[in-house]
Amino acid sequence: MMADFDQVLSCWSAVEADYTGIGGVVMTSLFQQYPDTQKLFPKFAEIPPDELAGNVAVAEHGAVLLRKLGEIVKAKGAHVAILASLATTHVNVHKIPISNFKLLKEVIIKVFAEKVGLDADGQTALSSVLDVVIADMDTNYKELGFQE
Repeated sequence: MMADFDQVLSCWSAVEADYTGIGGVVMTSLFQQYPDTQKLFPKFAEIPPDELAGNVAVAEHGAVLLRKLGEIVKAKGAHVAILASLATTHVNVHKIPISNFKLLKEVIIKVFAEKVGLDADGQTALSSVLDVVIADMDTNYKELGFQE
C-alpha cells in the first residue's frame, strides 16, 4: 500500500503545478458525467453545463479539492485526523453521500491520466489509494450517523 502512495506522489508535482486548471477539469467532468452531483453544490447548481468549464468558482473549488487530496496522499495513510474533519463537514454542512466520492474517484483517475500523464500502473495505485480514503471516510460517515 505504501508503494501506491509513493507512486501517486511521484506525479503530484504536476498536479500542484496547476491545481486550479486540473481541479476545474475534475469538477467540470464530474458535473458533466454525473449531472445529479452538480445539484449537491448550491453555488454551482444553476450554472449551465456549457459554462462549467470556464467558471472560475468551479475551478477554485476543484483546486481546494486537489489541495486536500494532496494533503491526504502526502500523509501516506496517516490521514485519520484529516478525514475526520472532512467527513464532519461533508456530513453536517454539505450533506454529501459517500457514493459521490466513488464517482469523484473515477473522474479523478481519468483526468489525471489525461492531464498529468498518469500511466496504467499509476492509475491502479491512485485507485487503491482512493479506495482506502473512501473506506475510511465511510467509517467516519457511519460514526456520524449519516445514512444514504
